[in-house]
Amino acid sequence: YFPPQRVTLPSGLEILRTFSGAVIVLEILFGAIVWILVASTQVPLPLLQGWVMFVAVTAWFLSIVFLSVFLFGYANRIAVNWNQADFIFHGATFVFYFGAFLLQAATTSLHYLPRIFNSTTQERILSGREYNISIAASV
Repeated sequence: YFPPQRVTLPSGLEILRTFSGAVIVLEILFGAIVWILVASTQVPLPLLQGWVMFVAVTAWFLSIVFLSVFLFGYANRIAVNWNQADFIFHGATFVFYFGAFLLQAATTSLHYLPRIFNSTTQERILSGREYNISIAASV
């Protein structure tokens, strides 16, 4: 005989007092900031920054859904090991955000390369403003 899984994470507004709830709120906040910062540049390397945007938007949306499950009390109605789900969610989010960080940092490091290699003009891939925005998005 195995007893049913017990949810040890609180539901309702009490989730915001836990470490997990605070991390989810920070993921929502910083995910929105990354999303806004990357979208405010001219996206010189769409392949790299497209993945960064995908990760930021997807993680932002899933964080809102995950937080809503606890805020509205659905965690008590769905028979899932929420402690394990919470651990897997934060672990996967960390891995994807770390990969997005590497790609955004790679884009930022190409600041001094010319936009068009066969051109005589010295237009850079990232302007000074976009370079600063890319650094903020990387961090």
